[in-house]
Amino acid sequence: MDKNFQEEQFRGMIKFTPPLSNQRYQFVKDLVEKYKPKKVADLGCADCKLLWMLKFCSCIELLVGLDICESVMKEKMHKLSPLPVDYLQPTERSLTVTLYHGSVAHEDPCMLGFDMVTCIELIEHLEESELKKFPEVVFGFMAPSIVVISTPNFEFNTLLPGLMLFRHPDHKFEWNRAQFQSWALETARHYNYLVEFTGVGRAPSGMENVGFCTQIGVFVRKYPQTSGFAQSEKSSETVYKMVFKAVYPSLKDEKYLQNTLVGEVISTAQIIKRCLLERLMSEHEECNHSTTERKAQLQPCFSKYISKLATEKSLESFVNGNVVYVPLKTIFSFPKVNQLCGTLERLRKLIAGQVTLSSDGYALMLSIEYENEEN
Repeated sequence: MDKNFQEEQFRGMIKFTPPLSNQRYQFVKDLVEKYKPKKVADLGCADCKLLWMLKFCSCIELLVGLDICESVMKEKMHKLSPLPVDYLQPTERSLTVTLYHGSVAHEDPCMLGFDMVTCIELIEHLEESELKKFPEVVFGFMAPSIVVISTPNFEFNTLLPGLMLFRHPDHKFEWNRAQFQSWALETARHYNYLVEFTGVGRAPSGMENVGFCTQIGVFVRKYPQTSGFAQSEKSSETVYKMVFKAVYPSLKDEKYLQNTLVGEVISTAQIIKRCLLERLMSEHEECNHSTTERKAQLQPCFSKYISKLATEKSLESFVNGNVVYVPLKTIFSFPKVNQLCGTLERLRKLIAGQVTLSSDGYALMLSIEYENEEN
């Protein structure tokens, strides 16, 4: 929550560069790059900016956002949809992004099994009754490997000009460092986590005694999850409402793999074809006396080249009539094609019916189109 707060009152004595909200998000992104979680949930996701940043982290396969304000999520959720480039260039990883409307004080099985849960500027928005339930929901029920909680440091407020009490009208409280650390340490002890404290938004030189503007606790679970049995014993009642879901195209989906592979095969074959024809034309310049003679004289040159290949039993591409034959084995030797399909047999299977192959399935066939250069 609190993601749209522009911190205008900071502009007097203190100005944060980058903006404080960006520093918080970057802190989380750095943790993601360090720990490589596959499943990440952001509680209090609001304008979805953190989720948008995290969707570019290649390790993440599932991103989930939860917020009590459905309208804000619906206003911003479009930024989490796949772009045209995601369909044109699908990646190896699978990625699903889902948004839920609901309260962090309620348990829902859709929040089980996460590697990392982030609560950025969230807890200070909770009512007392919600704050009491929060640790059990997050650390007891969800029990992710890592929990990141940030909240304003009340001690820093003395440096913020024009601030009467709290930094946002919706804040129910703001803790000083001792209060936050006391709560965090007790929570960590009770649920078998370790916690380290840090923050973002440094105070000006000479005022460091107030600490960071935003204080952060990073909780790491002491022991791995025991088994799926423990999760099966937890609540199976669904209480959250799904408001958005996007499944990104992935090469793990055979449909997208096939489309990408066929495009790469055709592109590779066209390059081979062009290089072959340019080489033949260069080797047989006598065939290029005039534009009108080119088409008539090209075939004898190609026939001579075919004979040479047959003699050498080469696997190189060749020309027969108005068709260039590019061996699949040659195409498969290109790194990108090899990476996409893995084996020559799988290459044949995936492109079958999508391109024109020779009768024996040995080569890809490409027509030669003679350009009219008379003009």
